[in-house]
Amino acid sequence: MPKGSAELTNARREEILSACDKLYQTMSFKEITLKDIAGATSFTRTSIYNYFQTKEEIFLALMQKEYECWVKELDSITESYTTMSAEAFSGVLAHTLEKHGLLLKLLSMNHFDLEANSRPECLLAFKTAYGASIEAVRRCLVKFFPDMDARAQQDFLYAFLPFLYGIYPYTTVSEKQRKAMADAGLNFVYMSVYDIACNCILSLLKAAGYHK
Repeated sequence: MPKGSAELTNARREEILSACDKLYQTMSFKEITLKDIAGATSFTRTSIYNYFQTKEEIFLALMQKEYECWVKELDSITESYTTMSAEAFSGVLAHTLEKHGLLLKLLSMNHFDLEANSRPECLLAFKTAYGASIEAVRRCLVKFFPDMDARAQQDFLYAFLPFLYGIYPYTTVSEKQRKAMADAGLNFVYMSVYDIACNCILSLLKAAGYHK
């Protein structure tokens, strides 16, 4: 860890994550290099190693940041609403995902490689943020569906959380992919992040006995 204040360390980490985020908007994970990321910051590639040792650690930290932002939004929901129907909750939760396209894109990546090429302390920080997101969703269930037992909560979480990994590929399709599906005769139904998420959440709640 470099010498200097905690404020400087955090500021430089944020600059690295912001640079990676901007590059990821137009480049793929495989295309992006540490040299590219360094070139989009105000300091050198060598300096990046004071904060992250691999490209995978940067992407993992970017996903950690997205999870932390999502948790704040989820907790805001539990604080802002007294009650919600299954339909209303499905819409509100879907809207939070709609605002986190970066998180959904990162979730569609190969996490095995990201985690394998990250130091234990980086992986721990990420898993802590991921775990916090699970508990934030659980708090929503406890608040708005108080008679849902622990098993039903677990069933919801174990269906909903893995579902998040597939939202981006289903809602973001390139022209090349569109043509291939059309040529293959696939009658693919294109849906927005909100629509596909809302439908899934409401279906899971209905399966748990909440129909309104």
